[in-house]
Amino acid sequence: MRIITPLAVAALLALTAPLQASAKLNVIASFSILGDMAKNIGQDRIELRTLVGPDSDAHVYEPSPADAIAMAKADVILINGLQFEGFITRLIQASESTAPVTEVSKGAAILRDPAGGHYHFYNGKAVFHAAPFDPHAWQSITNARTYVKNITAAFCAADKAGCDSYQTNAHAYDEKLAALAEKIDSEVARLPDAHRTVVVGHNAFRYFEEDHGIHFLSPQGVSTESEASAADVAGILREIKKNHAAAVFAENISNPRLVEQIASEAGLPVSGVLYSDALSGTEGPAATYIDMMQHNASTLVSALVAASTSPDSAVNP
Repeated sequence: MRIITPLAVAALLALTAPLQASAKLNVIASFSILGDMAKNIGQDRIELRTLVGPDSDAHVYEPSPADAIAMAKADVILINGLQFEGFITRLIQASESTAPVTEVSKGAAILRDPAGGHYHFYNGKAVFHAAPFDPHAWQSITNARTYVKNITAAFCAADKAGCDSYQTNAHAYDEKLAALAEKIDSEVARLPDAHRTVVVGHNAFRYFEEDHGIHFLSPQGVSTESEASAADVAGILREIKKNHAAAVFAENISNPRLVEQIASEAGLPVSGVLYSDALSGTEGPAATYIDMMQHNASTLVSALVAASTSPDSAVNP
């Protein structure tokens, strides 16, 4: 683990001082989804640094000295909040940043996590992320629209001269989000009610489930110290049978080995990759937040339509 001290940050800042001459708003976004939203709202008025990049897991991120230098120069810091970014407090403290920190999830419709947290999978092992509330609120487009309002307010507070520009950009972006929500609802409406259950490795889609009516199963009883046991896999297999799950999906931030094992033992295909906590790279199918939500919806619907029309669907209603 890197130890970043305020003295080290100060020394590095002194070396990089000539690079600070910029009229743009210096913005730090904690992870790629927030970075994309900030880019849509700030456009050419901001200088953006995103800490946790595409296809990367914020749960296990270790900040670098360069992150601390950027944080010290920031005018605005955007975080999800809800204990999603475990590294962020010590990074801000180490950088001695005085920039305002905006929790963009404030005011969103937040779900309490009944298990007190959720599992995700890193290097083949299950890691429990304790949080009383489900932090993945961006998986609801309605919540994402609240994120946009909060980001816009943060930019306006830091750069009053640019406020009209930020508000204009935010309005245009919000209209795209509203249209996307309607489109996803229309796509999901094609699915029979009996064919709306899928399996994922990471319980990150409860907000999508609330908004659009697709039910997500994920292995909840996996030990934080070891790989999934036979009992863990047996438990999710029982849930698959009980809930008539029709497809299994890998995720971009997780090793697919566990879901491949579950799919094999359940006799179901791995029907694609969903994007939960991070965007794809620029060449991938989820390079922006809008692309991510559309990709996830289309991937889910395509797999479930195929399952509902397969010859086996008559025995798995």
